[in-house]
Amino acid sequence: MKQLILMFTLLIGTATFAQSKNAKASMEVDGVCMMCKERIEKAAIRTKGVKSAVWNVDTHELKLIYDERKTDLKTISQKLADVGHDTKDIKATDEAYNSVHPCCKYRDKDVVKDHEGEKKSDKKN
Repeated sequence: MKQLILMFTLLIGTATFAQSKNAKASMEVDGVCMMCKERIEKAAIRTKGVKSAVWNVDTHELKLIYDERKTDLKTISQKLADVGHDTKDIKATDEAYNSVHPCCKYRDKDVVKDHEGEKKSDKKN
């Protein structure tokens, strides 16, 4: 009987401490083109604990899978801001933003308008 109680206690204890280490999340990240996509995904994936990062050019949504024990969304947002991309929580410094390629200046309305024209012509083809 004591062995049964001990085994039951160990089983309950193990189940209590077993947690899913991988979290799924998404966040909005500003950008306009495929060069932005590459930069954003690379910055996210280089963050310790991030296992998957896929950014959508049209929706600006970054889908993530990451280990909650190693990182969090604020840390990932900071890494994105460090390479020049704004998130809802953290805005890139002017120095980081100015380091992106001229075609990636998502704060510039003319650049955004140019990329919208590209998207329309891509859909026609």
